[in-house]
Amino acid sequence: MAVKFSDNKYKWAIALALSTIASFCNAQESRYSFEKGMMGSPFKLVFYAKNDSIANVAAQAAFKRIEKLNELLSDYRDGSEINLLSAQSGSGKWVQVSDELFNILAISQDISQKTDGAFDATLGPVVQMWRHATRKGIFPADSAIRDAMSRTGYKKLKLDAKRKKVLLTQKGMRLDIGGLGKGFAAEEAVKVLRSFDIKSIMMDAGGKIVLTNPPPGTKGWNITISNGSDSLKTMPLSHVALATSGPTYRYMEYNGIRYSHIVDPKTGIGLLFHVRTTVISPDGTVADALATAFSVAGIEKSKQMITQFPESRVWLVEKQEEQVAEWNTLE
Repeated sequence: MAVKFSDNKYKWAIALALSTIASFCNAQESRYSFEKGMMGSPFKLVFYAKNDSIANVAAQAAFKRIEKLNELLSDYRDGSEINLLSAQSGSGKWVQVSDELFNILAISQDISQKTDGAFDATLGPVVQMWRHATRKGIFPADSAIRDAMSRTGYKKLKLDAKRKKVLLTQKGMRLDIGGLGKGFAAEEAVKVLRSFDIKSIMMDAGGKIVLTNPPPGTKGWNITISNGSDSLKTMPLSHVALATSGPTYRYMEYNGIRYSHIVDPKTGIGLLFHVRTTVISPDGTVADALATAFSVAGIEKSKQMITQFPESRVWLVEKQEEQVAEWNTLE
C-alpha cells in the first residue's frame, strides 16, 4: 500500500533531511590557524577545513602566493618588478607588467581619482626620504621635501588597460603600493584557499582583514575594533574586508612632535592629528587604501569622499584643537 505525505509533511521531511546533512557537513570541518611573518607584519590565517592534510596544503599554498606577490610588489627588494618599473621612469617607455602589478596599480589610480589624490602610489620618493630621516633621527630639510615631492603625483602614472602597460612620465619617480599591498595580498590568499573548497576564512594581513563565510553555526567572525584609546566595538562580520590604520606603532618623534608614518601627498609630511581609521568595505584592497585616504583627508573631507564608495563604512578619529573628534558610520 502506498503511503502519501501531505505537502506540508513532505516539505518538513526535506527540510529536516537538508538540516541533518548540513549539520553533518559542518561537523566534518575543524578550525585551523596558521601564522607567518610576511611583508614586515604577522599574517594570520584562520579557516575551517575537512582534515589536517587539506588545511596544511592550503595554508602553505596561500603563504606561497603572498611571498610571490611580495617578490613582485615590494619596494624594499631591489629586483622586484615594481622597482624595475620605477627605474624606467622618465624614459618615455611603456613597460609591460604582470597582471598582479597592473591590477593593483589600476585599483590605486581609481582610488586616487575618487579621493582627489589623498591616496597616491607615486609617493615613493617621499616615503624613502622619511625612512632615511627616521633611521637617522633627523627632520628632512625643506629642500629635500620639495625635491621628493616634485617627483610624485598620481597623474604622472599612466596605464594602458588593453596592453597591460605602464608609463611613468617623469624621471626619478618611485612607486610604493604599501598603502594597499597587504589588503591585496589578503584577497589573493583567500582566492587560493577557496580553490581548496574552503569556505569559512579569516585572513589577517597585519591588521588588513578579509572575511568570507561565518564559522559554522555562528552569525559571523567576532572582530573587535578600537578607536585608538578606550572605546572598543565587537562586531560579527562576514563577507567583508576591514582595514585599520593609525600611528600607534609606526611614527617619527622630533622635537616633541609625533609624525605619523602616513604621509600627506599634498605636503610630503607625516600626519599630525590622525588617531585611528577603520574602514569596512566589500574588498580588502579597497578597504586598505581607503583607510589611508580617509586618514589623510580627515573627517570633513572624508564625509564627501565616502559618497564615491557607497558600500564602505568608516570609523575615523582625529584630534581637532586638542579635542578628539570621531565620525562613525559602522553601525
